[in-house]
Amino acid sequence: MDLVLSAAAQEPAGGIAGWAAGLVDTLGGPGAGLAIALENLFPPLPSEIILPLTGFAASQGVLSLASALFWTTLGSVVGAVVLYGIGRVFGRERMRRFWAKLPLVKVSDLERTEQWFARHGTKAVLLGRMVPVFRSLISVPAGVERMPLPTFVALTTVGSLLWNTVLVMSGYWLGDQWDLVETYVGVLSKVVLALVLLAVVGYVAVRVRGRKRAQHRRTP
Repeated sequence: MDLVLSAAAQEPAGGIAGWAAGLVDTLGGPGAGLAIALENLFPPLPSEIILPLTGFAASQGVLSLASALFWTTLGSVVGAVVLYGIGRVFGRERMRRFWAKLPLVKVSDLERTEQWFARHGTKAVLLGRMVPVFRSLISVPAGVERMPLPTFVALTTVGSLLWNTVLVMSGYWLGDQWDLVETYVGVLSKVVLALVLLAVVGYVAVRVRGRKRAQHRRTP
């Protein structure tokens, strides 16, 4: 079965699947790596489409399974290092100045976050690579907090390899039903986003209530 035609059958006009399939068909493993590197830089490009599709391509002989895992993991690391570099260039002091201008937050909140990252940063980077949405974003605070680059690369490689292996192998085993992976991972992504939104809403509500109480105490 033609990979591009199979991908196009899953989405109108081919969509992201058709674009990714074209890269893999044309460039093989490096094409899959390029697609995943871009997915890291632009999270709206979903790995739950690109990785299973790459696994399906491996099942069709377009590339080997080892090549699929190597190049997609390399792409993940390259994309993550770019975001890490952005965080490192932005720096802690700029982050503090930016943070101080935001409503409903305190510099002490950022300091607590920095302390938390200092204690749990390795686990956050490793496990964050396997959490939808956060798998790309976690690279930025790692750069801001200047985690040693070799440590960051090692953790990112391990976490990305685990995540990529699960999704690539799912596409490999499911064959032309590879798109089922997107359905289940998409549900997980929505749950993660919902939890984050609830946490943000709760945080803002607590801040607003605290400010109102402080103003009430100052009112004679």
